[in-house]
Amino acid sequence: MTTLKGKTIFMSGGSRGIGLAIALRAAQDGANVAIAAKTADPHPKLPGTIYTAADEITGAGGQGLPLLCDIREEEQVAAAVDATVEKFGGIDICINNASAIQLTPTEMTDMKRFDLMHQINTRGTFLVSKLCIPHLKKSDNPHILNLAPPLDMSPKWFAPHVAYTMAKYGMSMCTLGMAAEYKKAGVGVNSLWPLTAIDTAAVRNLLGGDAVAKMSRKPEIMADAAHAILTKCGSDCTGHFFIDEEVLRDSGVTDFDQYAHEPGGQLAGDFFVPDEVFDRVPTKVLRSYN
Repeated sequence: MTTLKGKTIFMSGGSRGIGLAIALRAAQDGANVAIAAKTADPHPKLPGTIYTAADEITGAGGQGLPLLCDIREEEQVAAAVDATVEKFGGIDICINNASAIQLTPTEMTDMKRFDLMHQINTRGTFLVSKLCIPHLKKSDNPHILNLAPPLDMSPKWFAPHVAYTMAKYGMSMCTLGMAAEYKKAGVGVNSLWPLTAIDTAAVRNLLGGDAVAKMSRKPEIMADAAHAILTKCGSDCTGHFFIDEEVLRDSGVTDFDQYAHEPGGQLAGDFFVPDEVFDRVPTKVLRSYN
């Protein structure tokens, strides 16, 4: 399969950034995309709402469905899944994109923020997947894609921000466990993570503004990598912790300047990328925590 035409995607988050880029790439094929997120009104510092995202998806060639949904609330997720099935007739792909971040050391981490990260990242991924799976089992090529990092248990990923690392690795453990649990059912369950920093609102607001953004790639690299994964046979492609550049190189892509803000410029490595990944890819990046 080389296209997502006619496929229905249920995505948590997605009103901006990487999630929206993935949705728009799928929409170019003619996919249906349900955007289940909380952003109904414009944020003063963050662009996009579920409604503008749905309009962009429709404008790109797909069908967008805006669903006001807090993925911490089981009843709201269930209603959003039901609305998607009622509108499009089923669900083929579940993308767990929603995530909360706070890069603080232990003593500076407020427990409300700890709870928020775990409720959205780990619990939200589990809940959204759980409620989509009965519908995914009816698809001819079902996928779950978690935007979550490889499970690299090096202390360097934990020491600076234990709470955030635990919450993101909770998403990764959903990939590890569900891939094995649903292999016989033919559901492909994988993670996707970037080699480099990606220019999103979170990067600009939390990690250094324009200076880091210039060392980041555009969200479209993650969108193209997600498309490459989701067009594979789910029953054969499961249990992987994919890195965006490696996925695209395996698909024949050689021009990565197209994703750079400054072609040929210095790139910053993303969090959680194991050293062996940096060692085996041709692209040279400034590694995190080195």
